[in-house]
Amino acid sequence: MKIVKLFVFFYVAFIFGSFATVVDLDSVNRNPAYVETIIARSQKIVDKLNLPDSEAVLSVRNIIANRYFELNDIYEKRDQALKALENNSMLSTEQKNVERERITNEKDAALYRTHFAFPANLSLFLTCEQIDMVKDGMTYGVLRVTYDAFLDMIPSLTEEEKKQIYAWLLEAREYAIDGESSSKKHEIFGKYKGRINNYLSKRGYNLTQERIEWEKRNKTGK
Repeated sequence: MKIVKLFVFFYVAFIFGSFATVVDLDSVNRNPAYVETIIARSQKIVDKLNLPDSEAVLSVRNIIANRYFELNDIYEKRDQALKALENNSMLSTEQKNVERERITNEKDAALYRTHFAFPANLSLFLTCEQIDMVKDGMTYGVLRVTYDAFLDMIPSLTEEEKKQIYAWLLEAREYAIDGESSSKKHEIFGKYKGRINNYLSKRGYNLTQERIEWEKRNKTGK
């Protein structure tokens, strides 16, 4: 029994000790100006969480910044490989096309391998709701803005339709988090908005007319 109690004591001590350690910033050998930009971007997201603990604030900020660094590394590796491929005069057009696909698949695999570690790391310091806030911060809040716009534009949406729209926007956000730029993130949401529009059209909604009526309501305030 004493052995069990000692084990529990040391286990708890280890867990709390690990939380007390601030997550390191992966800034070694990176451009200082770029690092400062990423730190500022990450801090803006963290500020909205209103975390009471200064060490948690620093750790969460560093986790977010490190994910930006990681994404940058993945896309830079892809870009360098593509550049080398274009400069390779020994390959045929067909061979280059095959190689481009391989490079793209390698990039996608790297994104997938690292995607789930990010929310897992955040979960050491944040609730599920706070993790969602981080994801929204990294994707400019497009999910909520788009979802609210659909509900406002089409008041007659059923609960089933609302759930489907929200599910697709959640999926879009997961991909957009890993987008390489602001434009790419918005492009991802744009594709999903197209899917939602097709879905609603098939269910009998005249989206052109719905949009016209929506604009009228916005002008009149009714």
